[in-house]
Amino acid sequence: MNKFAVVFAATGLLALAACGQKPAAEANNASNEVVINETENAANALDNAAGNLSNAANATENAAGNVANASK
Repeated sequence: MNKFAVVFAATGLLALAACGQKPAAEANNASNEVVINETENAANALDNAAGNLSNAANATENAAGNVANASK
């Protein structure tokens, strides 16, 4: 009888350990997802900043062309 009790106790402890690991893995996955999203957001912000610089350069070039045309 004692052997059965030990087996069931060991099985129960293993089940608890397995349950304890699954939420940790899910938390890790959620954390990784946040890092991926933040990285993508940072890349998009850089793309937007590059686009804004390009637009500013074009506006400056257009303004310079308008000044040159106005002085002719």
